[in-house]
Amino acid sequence: MGLQQQVMEQMKAAMKSKDKVALESLRAIKSALLLAQTETGSSTEMSKENEVKLVQKLVKQRKDSAAIFIAQGRQDLADPELAQVAVIEQFLPAQLSEEEIEKVVAQVIETTGAKGMKDMGKVMGMVSKQLGGQADGKTISTIVKTKLG
Repeated sequence: MGLQQQVMEQMKAAMKSKDKVALESLRAIKSALLLAQTETGSSTEMSKENEVKLVQKLVKQRKDSAAIFIAQGRQDLADPELAQVAVIEQFLPAQLSEEEIEKVVAQVIETTGAKGMKDMGKVMGMVSKQLGGQADGKTISTIVKTKLG
């Protein structure tokens, strides 16, 4: 079952249970999916990889917004963003721990022979492709910097 069907079924359940946060989050995913499909001009479903990237983008947007609200002392605005993150994250593959990510980064550095920060882009690209949505870019970037730096 594709992401769009999963979202539609979850939306029906959220409407029945009158869960406003879940409904708002699911509508955001549906909207982003429709926008992505109209951008490419295709009526076929998106690839699993593109769906994961889209959902990761939505999670990142909400986490960034929540961080800004918290920095400004507006917990009342950050809480709904974080609640939406929890709903949207259920559509992502299981996330790896930092130790597991470190192993993959070390393996990629070893196989590519990367030395120093000049090779960071190459390492980041390979690790991101290998992990395929199982870790966010910020975590990968931090680990790559520590390993290469």
